[in-house]
Order: sequence, then C-alpha cells, then structure tokens
Amino acid sequence: MTTRAGFVALIGEPNAGKSTLLNRMVGAKVSIVTHKVQTTRARIRGVAMEGDSQIVFVDTPGLFQPRRRLDRAMVAAAWGGAADADVVVLMVEAHRGVSDGVRRIIEGLGDIGQGRRVALAINKIDRVESQVLLGLSKELNDLYDFAETFMISAERGHGVDALRLWLASVLPEGPWLYPEDQIADLPMRMIAAEMTREKLTLRLHQELPYQLTVETENWEERKDGSARIDQLVYVVRDGHKGIVLGHKGETIKAVSKAAREELEAFLGRRVHLFLQVKVRPNWLDEAERYSEMGLEFKDGNV
Repeated sequence: MTTRAGFVALIGEPNAGKSTLLNRMVGAKVSIVTHKVQTTRARIRGVAMEGDSQIVFVDTPGLFQPRRRLDRAMVAAAWGGAADADVVVLMVEAHRGVSDGVRRIIEGLGDIGQGRRVALAINKIDRVESQVLLGLSKELNDLYDFAETFMISAERGHGVDALRLWLASVLPEGPWLYPEDQIADLPMRMIAAEMTREKLTLRLHQELPYQLTVETENWEERKDGSARIDQLVYVVRDGHKGIVLGHKGETIKAVSKAAREELEAFLGRRVHLFLQVKVRPNWLDEAERYSEMGLEFKDGNV
C-alpha cells in the first residue's frame, strides 16, 4: 500500500469559511466558528483521512491589515502556516469577489507558492449566480496561476468531497504523520479553552471579544470518569469583567453551561467546568499569553 501524508494550509481573509471547511473535512469540531472575524488565533491542525492519504489541515488566522501586536502575531502565524505546508488552498468568498484584501494575499503568494501547489476554493457559492462565479474564477486565475479551482459551500458540503479527493492525490508519498484515529494535534486543554472562547464571542457583541482570552488552568481526571476543568478568562479592564459576568452572573453562567455541554459532547463524558474572570490589563503584551495560544510573541512593528 502506498500511503501519502502532508500539510494543507487554508488561507484567506477573516470569515472566508476556513474553520467551517476544516471542521467539515475532519468531521468534528476542532476550530471555533463564529460570525465574528479573526476568531482563529492559533494554527489549528485537523487530521482527515481519505483513502490511503492523511491530510493534515493547518487552519490559519485570517489575513488582514494588522494594527496591534496580537494582529501582527496572527498574520505572521498565517503566512508561517502557508510557508510550512505542502499544499496551500486560498479561500475566497463568492459574494465578496476580488477585494483589496484578496489582492494583497495573492501578491503575498509570490514567494509562498514557489515549489508547492496552490489551489483556489471559491466558497459560499450558493450566494451568487453561476455567471458571477465563472467571471470571478477567471478574474482570480488571471491574477495567479492556481493548480486547480474548486467551487464549494463549506457550510453545506457542496464540492468539499472533490477538494478532499484532489488534496489526497497530490500529497507527497510517505508514512502517516498521526495515528489514524487522531483528529487534531492541539492539546485538549487548548481545544477546551477555544470552545469557551467561542461561546464568549457569540454571547458578547461588542469589540470586547478581541480583548479577552481563555486559558485552561487545571484539568483533573476524576475516578467516576468525569473531568473537572478550571478556566481563566482574562480581560483588560474592570468594566469588561462586569460585561463578561453579566447581571447577577447570568452571562458567565450561560457561557459556562454552553461550553460544558459542547465539551461533554466532544469528550463523550461528564464535565465539571468552572470559569473565573480576571482583569489583566496588559495580557495583550505578555509573551506567556501568546505561547498559550500557540502564537509567536513579536517585539516591535513586525
């Protein structure tokens, strides 16, 4: 049996559907998906099997114009993920067309694309007419020589199988990189923190979600098979703490309940989840917080 294995980087603008595609390809929820942009902070790897091929997906943060230190670290992680991959898939939203952001990403592909296949996946095809899709495909392929173009709906699953089959066929020959039943190489502590952060992001509609982070402080396996998980939610101001807690603690209770239920479904067992909110004014400038998110801490305006 000839086996294949390799890394596939999903890149694109924020909210292009990279996390949704990753979760559909893998068949489980390993990357958080919300209506907010820039929700994926770390390079989350999901593992999908297709025949004798093992596809290791690197779900990178959305590429955008960075303003803050966290932004710069996220953008560096995205390009780093693409540079380390065997195959790169650029995802573009059909209804947004060729935006300035997409043009910048294609310009950045100049160096990254050397020596590796770069495919184009036009996502959310159900939102536009077929004639618009054909025109968009031609315009993008005129800007860059893509190896293949796929029309997909990551949310509905249209075209995803064809993309997965193609990826499986072009990966380098070699042994599998992970056990066959492993779906992600993120530590469970980080996946648990991401799940809670997703619930906070969905619940809070201000700019606040980008100024908070969640860390799993303690994970205790209990004799009855359940797990006790203690998490810290860091915010930058006292006022933010009040927003996260909510009136009489209602917000944090609702977040805790939703996160616990999802963790129980994911782990297949009971979970006791305890959340604590702490004010940490400078967490956005602390190297330790970045390493917890799997990001590189950079000084200066990199």
